[in-house]
Amino acid sequence: MSGARRRLWLIPVALLVTAALTGVATWQAADGIESDLASRSQAALAGAGLTGGQVTFDGRDATLRGFPDDKAQQAADVVRGVDGVRLTTVEAGSIPAAPPPSTTTPPPSPPSTPSAPPTTTSAPPPVNKAGLQKAIDSMLAEQPISFEPDSDKLTPDGEKAAQRIAELISAVPFTPRIQVDGYVGRGPGGKQAALKLSQNRAKAAAKLLVHYGVPTARVTSKGFGDTRSGTGGEDRRVEITVR
Repeated sequence: MSGARRRLWLIPVALLVTAALTGVATWQAADGIESDLASRSQAALAGAGLTGGQVTFDGRDATLRGFPDDKAQQAADVVRGVDGVRLTTVEAGSIPAAPPPSTTTPPPSPPSTPSAPPTTTSAPPPVNKAGLQKAIDSMLAEQPISFEPDSDKLTPDGEKAAQRIAELISAVPFTPRIQVDGYVGRGPGGKQAALKLSQNRAKAAAKLLVHYGVPTARVTSKGFGDTRSGTGGEDRRVEITVR
């Protein structure tokens, strides 16, 4: 009986060891993928003459830091062209970045109460970049891409707004480049916390556009922190620019 009990006690120990070894192997594989993507991305950047910045990976999602504003878009395009890269995010760093052009400033995020349903229209989709930008600005003014307080999680209304914009972009008779910019208000966490939250919100909105049909290779995201901070919360927003 003592031998049988000993064998039964060893079974859960063996299962725990197997699970631990599986977890280590999975972690090593993910780390290897990130290292390989980072190495090939840095090589591609060097080949394009883009030095002075760096690229890191979270899975297959790339984050670029330290590139001058006039080179950031080119660097994002180079990294996005590396086989295996899913999404690129340009992080605003120590080099000042000029705010992107915008025809309108979206209103503050709506309160938690349900918003009115969006107005439907049978108008044909825009046929050029200017028309698409105007349509997107109008949609964001009507229903902004909103988030839960102090979070990068979109509200249900925010997800609907992103879906409508993605469907519009997918319907135009050309293939535009889309940049998603995030802005947040000043808070107790300081500029670094505001920058991080704005980057995460822009990235979350960009991923949702891709999920609803916008080509991954045509979407970039960038956070600007509280660089356009004001009073009353009007600076908490996501902007979408057609390039």
